[in-house]
Amino acid sequence: MVDISGASAGIDAEEPERTGMKARARLILAFAATGALAALLVWFVRYELHGKYIESTNDAYIRADAVTVSPKISGYVEQVLVADNQDVKAGQPLVRIDPRDYRAQAAQYQAQTDVAAANVENVRATILEQQAEVDAARAQLAAAQDQARFAQREVDRYAPLAASGAETRERLTILQNQAAQAMDQLASRRAALMSAMRRIGSLQAQERQARAQTESTRAQLAAADVNLGSTVIRASVDGRVGDKSVQAGQFAQAGTRLMTVVALDSLYIAANFKETQIGRMRVGQLVTVHIDALDGVDLHGRIQSLAPGTGAIFSLLPPQNATGNFTKIVQRVPVRIAIEAGPEARRLLVPGLSATVKVDTRSGQAALDAIRDEQKLRGQSGR
Repeated sequence: MVDISGASAGIDAEEPERTGMKARARLILAFAATGALAALLVWFVRYELHGKYIESTNDAYIRADAVTVSPKISGYVEQVLVADNQDVKAGQPLVRIDPRDYRAQAAQYQAQTDVAAANVENVRATILEQQAEVDAARAQLAAAQDQARFAQREVDRYAPLAASGAETRERLTILQNQAAQAMDQLASRRAALMSAMRRIGSLQAQERQARAQTESTRAQLAAADVNLGSTVIRASVDGRVGDKSVQAGQFAQAGTRLMTVVALDSLYIAANFKETQIGRMRVGQLVTVHIDALDGVDLHGRIQSLAPGTGAIFSLLPPQNATGNFTKIVQRVPVRIAIEAGPEARRLLVPGLSATVKVDTRSGQAALDAIRDEQKLRGQSGR
């Protein structure tokens, strides 16, 4: 016969153990479900309070203001004073162009200026001489006036005497002739004075012309000095030399690009957000920036400005949807973000690096709600 008492006793011993395991499993599942529910609740609360206001894009790149270095004048490059990727300061010489032609031109205009100034002095001296002649002509005119008055008084005095027979008619005729000559001399002196004065006016016009010529040559000299100074090309901003394509000895045309100076102190991020993401974006909102080149490092920044149009508007060939061939594409709006980073981080940042940016747009929700409320009120008033 088979003894089933022992087996029955074993089964009875395992039963409480299985029941305990099931209870622990249910307890673990309950804790797990509670934890998952709590985590879901926390996620939901965080999303409602913060997460849904975060707008992000990876269509973002570091940019910087770059200055193209070009000569104002043409000439042979005498010396290149900087190397590739060299840091430069504003005002630092970059390239020197052969100045001999422009120095000779400046000397020529300086000589012309000296000649024009000498002409002014010559005309001025002539005016002084002519002024002396005017004074002499005025004195001669005064003498002629006195002589004419005296001759006329003599005629007036002798006329009654000649009429009464006390004096001869010949004497009166002589006096009348002298009076006429005195009047003619007076008219001549008056004409001489007028001519001398007009001569001064003519000389003054010549002086003004000579002064204008002097100013013209001085302007030409100033332009020549500017060109001479332009033979040394200097950096206009602090930055780093890049894309250098100039060599000593080559002929540089005016306006030809020689190199580029990138102002690394003015780094910013150009982020292209979808049009559905910018409704709550405002200037000054906080931005979290992750640079692909700096793994594990998050930088901070703020929205500096939003572009006045989408990228398609400013493209070389803007889309013409009115032609009938229309496909709706979500447009992107460039947003400029100022980077808030220390010198160590900025030393590693260069234009063109890719970035991922996240914008906290909670501060823009109130403005968006105000727009909605305004539209509701307009709709109600329209009814």
